[in-house]
Formats: sequence, structure tokens, C-alpha cells
Amino acid sequence: MSAKKVIFIADSLENAHRFQQVLSQIDAEVVAGSSAQALALATQHPDCDLVVFEEARAAVSVREQMQTRLAEEGHAALLIVVEPDRVAELHLPVHLRCDFVLSGAEVAECMVRVRHLLWPGSDTAAADMVMVGALTINLATYQVKVGDRPLDLTYLEYALLAFLATHPSRTYSRDALLRQVWGFDYYGGSRTVDVHVRRIRAKLGPDLAHRLQTVRGVGYLWNA
Repeated sequence: MSAKKVIFIADSLENAHRFQQVLSQIDAEVVAGSSAQALALATQHPDCDLVVFEEARAAVSVREQMQTRLAEEGHAALLIVVEPDRVAELHLPVHLRCDFVLSGAEVAECMVRVRHLLWPGSDTAAADMVMVGALTINLATYQVKVGDRPLDLTYLEYALLAFLATHPSRTYSRDALLRQVWGFDYYGGSRTVDVHVRRIRAKLGPDLAHRLQTVRGVGYLWNA
């Protein structure tokens, strides 16, 4: 594997130590800094291959500026390190190779995600692709397209669509979907599922929205 260049941005010592373990094990030149230094580092190292960005609440606007720059330059990938309670607010950019990992994840998981973005290989495995008509869901990159048009989904919209599409023709209650997609720690009302379904249908468009069917009195199913 050829040497890569990585920009690592973090404001916490915990994630700095964790990713130091990860990045020290790969053939990469690493430039590190805080969120206040992020954009300057991107300017100084335009040939970087990957930006690892710890997204503290105060750094959201910096990360958004960073991902816009990376998308325009069309070269580097982005790995977002996000707190578990902020996943619902996370938007993965659709015009950029991007992934995320939860803050506090094991070193082994962080390593897998870094390697996937730095050395993605020439092809995506067929098992990672779900295709229904003009809809394509890439389970490896969290990207969804209708034809050539990428869909701007939040992570939870993506996760709900991907779960139903990978379990076609099976009806799930709202409570079951909350357990499967939102997790056992979610304490909100089950009607949040209805809100996400409406948003997904709107983004899919009329030619595909009908596949996400309501089963009255029960829940939802994906009709492939």
C-alpha cells in the first residue's frame, strides 16, 4: 500500500490518544491539530487523502466548511468522529467519500473505517448494494441515489430506509423499528417513525415512495 497523508482534527485528549494508536499502525503521514486549526491545515496540505474530524458541538460549522472544501477538491475522504447523542443530527455529505464512527469506539473499529476510506479498493462488493428500480443503496458508504441523483438523508433516515430495504416484504411495527434503528436507549414516542417515513417518501419521489408502504394498524414494510 502506498503512503497516505492524513489530517487529524480533535479537541479531546481521549480521541487524540485513540486515533494516535490507529494512525501509528498504517503507512501514513499524519498532521494533527485542533478544530481551530482545521481549515488552515487543509490549506497547507491540499494533497491529503483523509481528514479525521472529531465533531464537538462547537466545531460543527468548521466541519461543514471542511466537507465543502473536500467535496470541491474531489480527492480526500472524511471520517467524522461523533458523540452518540448527536447521531440523530448528523448529515453525511452525499458528494464526498465519507463515514462516521462513534466517539469511544474500539481501536479496531476505528482502524477498519480508516482503512476503508484510505484504501477502498476498485469495486464495491455486490453484497453492499441494494438496488430497486432506479434506487441504489450503498450499505458500505451510507450513500443513496435515485438514478444519478444523490439523496440528502440524515443518518436516521438512511438507517430506517436501509433496514426496511434489506428486509423486504416484512411488516415491522413502529416499536420494532425504534428498537432496530434508534436502539434500546431511545425514549421518545413511536410517532417519530411516522415523521421519518414521511421525509423519506418525500425525498424518494413519487416513483419510489409507494414502495415504503403503511400497513394500517401495524407499521411499515418495504415492497421490493
